[in-house]
Amino acid sequence: MPLIRFTKILFLFGLMTSSAFGQALEEKNPPPNIKSVVFKGPTEDQFPVIKLGEPITLEFDDLTANEQDYYYKIVHCDYDWTPSQLLKSQYLSGADNQRIIDYENSYTTLQPYSNYRLTIPNENVKLTVTGNFVLEIYNSYGDLQFSRRFVVFRDAVSVAATVKRSRDFNYLNTKQVVQFNINTAGFNVVNPKNEIKVAIIQNHQWPTALYNIKPQFTIGTELVYKYNEETSFFGGNEYLNFDTKDLRSPTFAISNIEMRDVYHHYLFTNEYRFDQEYTYFPDINGDFAVRTLQGDDVSREAEYSMVHFSLPYSNMIGLDNVYVIGKFNNYALEEENKMIFNEETGKFEATLPIKQGFYNYKYVVQREDGSIEPNLVSGNFHFTENNYLILVYYRDFGDMYDSIIGIGSTNSQNISN
Repeated sequence: MPLIRFTKILFLFGLMTSSAFGQALEEKNPPPNIKSVVFKGPTEDQFPVIKLGEPITLEFDDLTANEQDYYYKIVHCDYDWTPSQLLKSQYLSGADNQRIIDYENSYTTLQPYSNYRLTIPNENVKLTVTGNFVLEIYNSYGDLQFSRRFVVFRDAVSVAATVKRSRDFNYLNTKQVVQFNINTAGFNVVNPKNEIKVAIIQNHQWPTALYNIKPQFTIGTELVYKYNEETSFFGGNEYLNFDTKDLRSPTFAISNIEMRDVYHHYLFTNEYRFDQEYTYFPDINGDFAVRTLQGDDVSREAEYSMVHFSLPYSNMIGLDNVYVIGKFNNYALEEENKMIFNEETGKFEATLPIKQGFYNYKYVVQREDGSIEPNLVSGNFHFTENNYLILVYYRDFGDMYDSIIGIGSTNSQNISN
């Protein structure tokens, strides 16, 4: 076979395989000018899990405050978050790639910004199938600015779940195990091990989700998942928090407030908690809520302040990188939220622009080899209060996509042995 012809065949095969076996769509975080991305369904959790037909709302601020044009696209994905084979006309009614027209500039704030809001369904588009989705936001030049995942389900099966303490002696005090049953009564499942898939998500964080867990056994219409190791998560610890709803009044977490070009909130230096006794302290599992006492319209009257974080130096961390993370930055490990060692104070320090409100946060360590230790600073405890969400996916032989036929949720607050 001539070399040129063989090369052309390889090229065409590459095109076919790249479209058939797409890459998983990870959530892309926004550039530094876009802050306070709030993405919700009908509940307060910033993790839209909605029934087909229910609304989702996206809100974000652009600190350039020049009323830029932003556009949105919706991508349907399979179980593994690769784009599905469905055409847009098969999962959307109407058309996406529309400009976000609901936006206003901030009002009497020291830091000007433009606030954008998008609700789906709207007069241009609505969703017509269940499954995994990615909402993508583009600028006027067609550059992807950021993206967020969401899921749409229907109630065809029921899920009953509970959280148990690990039976593994090595993780007795540090891990939590999610056990659950899926009742398929009223929904025809012929081969559950092939047709049913699940995803288990701790505290609404996709990076630590567990996949590809097969049912241990079936009892009539019940699929039983009573694993120990396969469905276990490290418990972590309760999140740290601060509240800046009142710009001028320090709360228990804020040691000092300064007024410069904007307000500066200095948090008390945090401690290492991995070697301390577990203490229950209510949190919102990494989430945040924008709120202010300085105005009525939270979206455009809440101020941005510079929040100062600090953590003592420890030989345990050494030259490794330390990051401040929470839902406010989508748990990203980026230059902006990487802490810098201050030789004068002997502390790791970071300063971040954050909109007024109540925020959860924690410190994570990235080793020199690139590995992440999410609970090195805070520790792991089986008592920790965590939310768990179970998504049930279904794909019959010949189907073109993975649908979601049920969800279940449980909390470790009532953990049992």
